[in-house]
Amino acid sequence: MNETFVIRVAFQGTEHEFKARFERWGYTHRIAVLIDETTFTFEPDEEGGYRALAEGPAATVNTGLLQVVAEKLAKLRD
Repeated sequence: MNETFVIRVAFQGTEHEFKARFERWGYTHRIAVLIDETTFTFEPDEEGGYRALAEGPAATVNTGLLQVVAEKLAKLRD
């Protein structure tokens, strides 16, 4: 079952809201997040955080923003 939700993060003094979708993936999961018309898939990494993968050609999204989203997702998992 894929569940949708909104993730809110603060980055460079601005609040951002992104549409996200939880996806079961075998024995694990992924979270697809729409940022600036590009879908980034966040999947769990070996350290308990998340890594981001761009689907298709990646827009010029600040890597710091991707890090903030990954940290927020890790906090939601705890």
